[in-house]
Amino acid sequence: MPATDYQGSSTSLTSFGRSILSLRRDQVPSMDGSDFPRGQEIELEKFQKQVADQFSDLSSASADELLSLSWVRHLLDVFICCEEEFRIVVFNNKGSLNRAPVDRLVAEFYERSVKALDVCNAIRDGIEQVRQWEKLLEIVLCALDNQKALSEGQVRRAKKALIDLMIGMLDEKESNAALAHRNRSFGRNKDHHKHNSGHFRSLSWSVSRSWSASKQLQAMGYNLSAPKANDVMATNGLAVALYTMSCVLMLVMWALVAAIPCQDRGLQTHFSISKQFIWANPISSLHERIVEESKKRERKNACGLLKEIYQTEKWTRQMNDMLDALQFPLSDEKEAEVRERVDELKVVFESLKAGLQPLERQVREVD
Repeated sequence: MPATDYQGSSTSLTSFGRSILSLRRDQVPSMDGSDFPRGQEIELEKFQKQVADQFSDLSSASADELLSLSWVRHLLDVFICCEEEFRIVVFNNKGSLNRAPVDRLVAEFYERSVKALDVCNAIRDGIEQVRQWEKLLEIVLCALDNQKALSEGQVRRAKKALIDLMIGMLDEKESNAALAHRNRSFGRNKDHHKHNSGHFRSLSWSVSRSWSASKQLQAMGYNLSAPKANDVMATNGLAVALYTMSCVLMLVMWALVAAIPCQDRGLQTHFSISKQFIWANPISSLHERIVEESKKRERKNACGLLKEIYQTEKWTRQMNDMLDALQFPLSDEKEAEVRERVDELKVVFESLKAGLQPLERQVREVD
């Protein structure tokens, strides 16, 4: 659903944005910088150090860990933790929220939070799409696993699920062509083709057909620049905290779009961070690592960079090719080969089964 219509929890991004705005309205206009305690500087430095430490941990993940379900969940844990610390900074320094330039920076942060809410809605739909693939994997495993002997009927049932799974992981144009081929192969009628092409299209259910994750991220990044020295001085450093949290928000939303199937999930969003901040290097490093991952030949046309998506696509294609070549009755060697591929699919299935629901809960906590 659109962000403007969404009724989130009390910890949602938009609720947080509104709470900042209300704090600003409640302040006395005559307050000046002299009223800020010396502790504010220490508090702001602590917040920035926490961001630096948390993202250093995230960016140091091994190649095998990066963009896995467990890593994405860690990313959201870090975001929620940073957001809570940011709340404390804002609340403890609410006296400055009514004055320029903080009022403008707060309003800009609120607008980014609203746009991030739409991204979260689309990501939740993407998670639901991956859950449908998980169900198809389960059909394959039920057909081929724990069977005393593999029959032709079991293989045919598994193959139908594998084809549906591979079609579901294609974009809309490719899936329509693939469905036509599948329907001819299995004798399906045109109505079934029409039903499936709608079911497997990559568009999110909570956003309009014209909505674009790429454009949404570009809008979030509009006018996002490091605060000028005079703004830092005028706000006793609070402008830096707002800029820091805006960059964290941008990076996390961009990483989610990179990992999870999402409508028009282009990753070309410009992301430039001033190197003067202690958290700039780990955040920039993380951005660069994900971009490099997206450029790998086997990942270029992926519907999402999530490790489990890559594994699902790779192993289902291998399994499908193997089942295509089977001839009955099966030799012991061929049956052992099939069971080896089933064990590989089982690993990614268990990972999806264990991780998707907790991930969706975390996205709900964010939005």
